[in-house]
Amino acid sequence: MLKAEYDPAKVLNWEIKGVKEPESEAIFIGTFMYRNGTPLDYTPIKGIAFYHNNVEKKEVDEVTKFLKDKFGGEPKEKGTRVFLENSKEIYTGKEIGQLAKEMESRFKLRGIISIEFKDITEEERKKSGLADAKLLPIPGKH
Repeated sequence: MLKAEYDPAKVLNWEIKGVKEPESEAIFIGTFMYRNGTPLDYTPIKGIAFYHNNVEKKEVDEVTKFLKDKFGGEPKEKGTRVFLENSKEIYTGKEIGQLAKEMESRFKLRGIISIEFKDITEEERKKSGLADAKLLPIPGKH
């Protein structure tokens, strides 16, 4: 992911799903961002956000601090989601890949990265350096 080359302006959203072992305990932290904002109630919030499942409050606070220190923004909590309103936005493979590596080592996670693109051509997909097996076409767009 760190060496992926694509037009960051075409990224609609991305997610790093961080899973803790054993997977059977369903402990995970998902860090994500939507270019047009992530809905908080009915209002889109710009910036990085994360969700968590079966994670202790102390660790949720550590993740919030880590992301806030790195990207800024004002934390807002809603259930199992934390939003960093107006935090720095990242879209390049290098930035997303680096964040995934940092999350993995700091919080002992196994990261899985997903990126959704808008209007990416077949040629751009091939040149991106992203694994072909992981590139899924959007129905009706081939």
